[in-house]
Amino acid sequence: MQIKKLMITGAIFTAVALVQAKQPIEKRTWKTIETKGDMVVREENSAVYYKGQYMLIGGRGIIPVSILDLKTNTWHNGAKPPLEIHHFQSMLFNGLVYAVCAQTGGYPHEVPLPNIYIYNPSTDTWTKGAEIPANRRRGSAGCVVYNKKFYIVSGILDGHWNGHVKWFDEYDPATGKWTKLPDAPRARDHFEAVVVNNKLYCIGGRRSSGVEKKVFEITVPEVDVFDFKTQKWRTLPTVIPTQRAGTTNVVSGNEIIVIGGESIAHKVAHNECEAYNVKTGLWRTLPHLVEGRHGTGVVTDGKKLYIASGAGNLGGAPKLSTAECFGK
Repeated sequence: MQIKKLMITGAIFTAVALVQAKQPIEKRTWKTIETKGDMVVREENSAVYYKGQYMLIGGRGIIPVSILDLKTNTWHNGAKPPLEIHHFQSMLFNGLVYAVCAQTGGYPHEVPLPNIYIYNPSTDTWTKGAEIPANRRRGSAGCVVYNKKFYIVSGILDGHWNGHVKWFDEYDPATGKWTKLPDAPRARDHFEAVVVNNKLYCIGGRRSSGVEKKVFEITVPEVDVFDFKTQKWRTLPTVIPTQRAGTTNVVSGNEIIVIGGESIAHKVAHNECEAYNVKTGLWRTLPHLVEGRHGTGVVTDGKKLYIASGAGNLGGAPKLSTAECFGK
């Protein structure tokens, strides 16, 4: 029997779930990668996989892209962005990396960027993209690609201070058209969205509220799902086992793997890895990271998962210089 505690607006509800299905045995584990070269440590960045390379994009400060060749385990650094870009979920589309609804500036009043920014890995160059409508700008949102269009959900207007939104938008990079879609069931920031089987999943995150002196406290346990076929939202009957924000999420088969994060209950960053199976509706616990981290990105090459840098404690420090992979 699994007992799960759910925090909702200050009250505690206890949900009891009988799990009878046999959980798969996990034979993989996380291992530290022995790397060569130099990586620029960072946090509140994103990451992509591109042609055999793990790329760290953005982060606090104006810092170069750091690129890990996964065949040689060697780091080298690419171009710096034209300005500070952080708190975004990058999207790889047609060979270009898009930063949509990112933030710039310092804590706790980070500012949403008015434009999309684009990194070209082939030419190692940054360009300023289309303007985001003034009334839809925010940061720390979930961003995914589906059927050649971008989808941006939730986020926050004023850094870590206030202005949580449920907004859901579609952006067509071919036409530049921005379309408002039905709001998500609830607001959240510091999370990553993923798409599996024509559905968008919002898992993890929080509502950062410096104005209430609750930057880390208001984590979001619920999992919200948008069905692109029916154009409707629903909330799953199950919640994330370990509530936390600053996670990075990746799809592996029928599972969404939620990795790392931060919460007020832990001075050290979370090392938990938990997987939700979209077919069975069950969660399972995977082997922990070697080193807990948050505010960075995980990628997959189709066989293994890779993660690097991020922050090792609650907040923005220390910035980690390690990289890990998950596989046999």
